[in-house]
Amino acid sequence: MRSHKLMTALALAAGLAAATASAAPAAATTSAATCRVEVNYLDAYDTEENNGDEIKINLAGYMYPSGGQYVAMNNGDTAYSGNFANPTTTIGTGTSAKFSVREVTPPAVGQGDELGSVTAQGSTCAQLATGQIAYISRHLFGNGYWYYLSLVMTGL
Repeated sequence: MRSHKLMTALALAAGLAAATASAAPAAATTSAATCRVEVNYLDAYDTEENNGDEIKINLAGYMYPSGGQYVAMNNGDTAYSGNFANPTTTIGTGTSAKFSVREVTPPAVGQGDELGSVTAQGSTCAQLATGQIAYISRHLFGNGYWYYLSLVMTGL
């Protein structure tokens, strides 16, 4: 008789545990309303100048790094976001951001010549959940140069 009561109690406890587990809400994903976009890295496969290029990133009219600074890049070099003083912006699902690679000429570092650009689209942001990331990359070819720019987009 005791074993029957024990089995009933165990079955009842197991049933309550199963009911509790199934009643727990499923983890919901939230669509991103905005996204942070930043430079991931820039690879130099073939630089325009024999002693390397002086590179800046133009984002919304702001040059990174600022002032007379630039990132010197030779064939085979990789420069990360921090090398460019972290060019970052936030876009919405209906906006975009253009990251332009510029070759400047010291000592009068100005806007320089555009070597190519990568645009982060709001339509890509609209597909992300909060915390989810997407990489947006492009090869930039020109007369005597070849770069590869990678951006990273994070849903907010």
